[in-house]
Amino acid sequence: MRTALRSLKPARLATTGLTALGAAGIATTALAGTAHAAQAPAKPATKPAAVAHAHDAKATKAAKDEKAAKAEKKDEKKAGGKEYADNLDGWIREARAIMKEHGIPGSYEGIKRNIIRESAGDPNAVNDWDINAKKGTPSKGLLQVIQPTFDRYHVEGTPDELTDPVANIVAACNYAADRYGSMDNVDSAY
Repeated sequence: MRTALRSLKPARLATTGLTALGAAGIATTALAGTAHAAQAPAKPATKPAAVAHAHDAKATKAAKDEKAAKAEKKDEKKAGGKEYADNLDGWIREARAIMKEHGIPGSYEGIKRNIIRESAGDPNAVNDWDINAKKGTPSKGLLQVIQPTFDRYHVEGTPDELTDPVANIVAACNYAADRYGSMDNVDSAY
């Protein structure tokens, strides 16, 4: 449109262009050969609704992510200056750190294999049908330890609670080390 208007003569613009183009159009056309300084100043940019909605969605997602991270942080335990998740992986890793301090052998894989076989990863599992249960001392926890064995092989610095996941793992591995050399050597009920 500017090219067509540039070819019009200034006199003709004054009479016919004013009505059709308005003052801003004439000023822009008349100065089209110069820098675009004659154009009307740009309005401050406003976000289209879709962009504003996308921004709000990102802010909401960021807030949810931050809340989830705080919740996850709350579920982590500290031991030896290191944080461990409050789940099977975290319990095994924390137990192994304690075992290392006390010279108790046992690999992550050996411990996990036995936990899955004994309790399917449930720290509150109770065996109420085997010979120990029939004698009144059921096996409990991740590695199905009876109370007298836990009491004898409990490692100081872990909770004095049979079903505490970390205490259960450490005591069971301490027992297995004494009896079998390592939890890694245990492939069935022990």
